[in-house]
This record gives sequence, C-alpha cells and structure tokens, in this order.
Amino acid sequence: MTAAPELRRALVVEDDVDIRGLLVQILTREGFEVAEAATAKEGLEKARAGADLITLDLNLPDGDGVEICREVRTFSDAYILMITARTDEIERLTGLETGADDYISKPFSPRELVARINSLFRRQSRQAAADVANADERQRAAEVQQNLLPREKLAVRDYELAGRFRPSRSVGGDFYDWYGTSDGLHLTVADAMGKGMGAALIAATVRAIMRSVSSQPSLDTAFATAARATDADLEQTSSFVTLFHGRLEASSGTVGYVDAGHGLALHVAADGSVSRLPSSGPPVGAWPDQAWPSGVVTLGPGDSLAIVSDGLLDIYETVDQFTVAVAEVVASAASAEDACAVLLGMADVPEVADDVTVVILRRSPA
Repeated sequence: MTAAPELRRALVVEDDVDIRGLLVQILTREGFEVAEAATAKEGLEKARAGADLITLDLNLPDGDGVEICREVRTFSDAYILMITARTDEIERLTGLETGADDYISKPFSPRELVARINSLFRRQSRQAAADVANADERQRAAEVQQNLLPREKLAVRDYELAGRFRPSRSVGGDFYDWYGTSDGLHLTVADAMGKGMGAALIAATVRAIMRSVSSQPSLDTAFATAARATDADLEQTSSFVTLFHGRLEASSGTVGYVDAGHGLALHVAADGSVSRLPSSGPPVGAWPDQAWPSGVVTLGPGDSLAIVSDGLLDIYETVDQFTVAVAEVVASAASAEDACAVLLGMADVPEVADDVTVVILRRSPA
C-alpha cells in the first residue's frame, strides 16, 4: 500500500486579486492546501493557524511586508517567500535579514515560482534526512560510551565499589573506569572539557591510554607516561582533561592517587567527618611540561572514598557546601550503590547542565 503524501499548507498574503488568484492556483496544483489573505492583519491571523510556506507581498495596504516577516518569525518557522515589485538590492537584503528565505520579483513566471518553492523544500528534506542520520549516530555513540563503562561489579574482599554516570546530552565528556589487580584495584574518574561528541571522543582516548599504563608498577611513572601520550591530541583539539586515578592496596586500605585538576575526591571517615584530597596539579593538557606528584590516603574500616565530577557543584554556592552535602549522603547511605543513586538524583534539577559522575569506594566496617 502506498503511503499518502504529506499534506503541506501554504498561505498567500497578497492584496492584488489577480496575483493572489494566480498564486493560489499554482500552489494548489503543486499539492498545497492554500489559505489566502489580502491584508497584513488577516495574514498574521492565518499565519498563527500554521503554515509550511508563506508567500508574502512586500506592499500591503495596512502594513509593510518586512515588518510582517519579522512578526511571523517570532512564532513560525515556515518558509517565507517574499514577492515584490521592489527590486533594489538594499531592500532584498533587508527582507532576508528579517527571516525571509527567498525573494521573487514581479512579474514572475509560474515556472520560476515553482522552482524556488521546490528548492526550499528539497533543503528541508535534506535537513530532515541529516537530522535522522545525526540522531542515529548520537544513539550509537551513546551505546558505545555506555559499553565502555564497567559493566560488572568488581569483587574485592572487604570493599564495595559503585559508580554512576549521567551525560548532559546523549554522550558526554565524563567517564569512570575500574579493574582488578593482584592486590586490589585501579580506578579512574575523568572529565574532558566540553560536552557532546567531541568531549566523548577525548574521554574514550584517555580511558584507553590509562588502561595501557596499568602494568607499570610506579604510579608516578604510569601517570606521567599517560599524560605525555595524551598531550598531542589535547593540544590539537585545544582541550584538557581533569583526571583522578587511584590504586588500592586492599590489605592495608592504602590508596595511592594522582589528582590532575579534579579536586573533588573526598575521604569520608566512618564517623562522618570528611576531608577533600589535595590536587596534584592542573588538568592534563592545560600547560606543557607538567608533573603530578602522587598522594596517599588510607581507608580505615567503614571509610569511603567518593570521587564526584564538577557537574554536581552547580547546585551549591561553594565547594565546602558541596563537600558537606556529599559526605552526609555517603556516610548515611546503606551501601556505596545507594549513595551513588542518591547523589545522581540530587543532580536531576535544571541547575545542573553538565555531565555528572559519581564513584564510591567503601571499606567494610571492622
């Protein structure tokens, strides 16, 4: 069964009876449902009812077509074809600057009119096809990004580990990653500058590089090697990445870490007290020839390490307020997974326009 063609609506705003009749006849023949108006006031009223195409005379008895065009553009994205006897270039430009899509001068041939209209709608069809393709591409990218996140819980005796990620768009520049080692685990939380596809590509690159240096025994050497490997890509894209990378020795609770401009890693003690881990230096890619000395934090029984991206900062006036709020959630939650869920839920407000990532590592109570 052949689908019926989509109905297209046209509005002819023209005070000359003969020209208006000709336009109605041509557009009807081209498959449009046509409404007509002889004045600016009537044209605006009918434009508000909806149209895909508006032919608009520049000279109307109760208004100028340029002003009508400006008004229509405040509520409609219909194609506007201005029809006029004025042919000087200044008025052509003036009309187009108001939002008109094309001009045709009187007298015009029906063939030229049809060609111009068809050209406008071909552009629409191409744009619609491009929009569909872009939407499919974004969906595939989102699926790839989700698949790059840890898909299974990592079982480390006496520890809980949980993570959540919510991109501000279909894809985002945040990511988190973890994997087990012979004596514990490695974890990474990063935020590539920007949003959308470009930031997501940078994040995927950083993830791969951080994994490639995981076998190096020295945390300082591994991080320096990874930073050098990302420098060229970050410089070429004029970007940078804030990055927290930690290595847990499970038997002692010691976490060696490097914080490159992240600054939002919190040590939440079992009693609810909190301290923010100091940053080791600027974001990766911000300045050349940087070094990031590693730090150490020890998780006692019942302690947690919470790493949160800066998206959640948007709902707090200061970092101190943010720190206290996150610590209260982490300390009171029944599990690391519950804490992640609550923190991500807190970000579900209009004030948060950025990606949000939360990773929590909790040592079991004694």
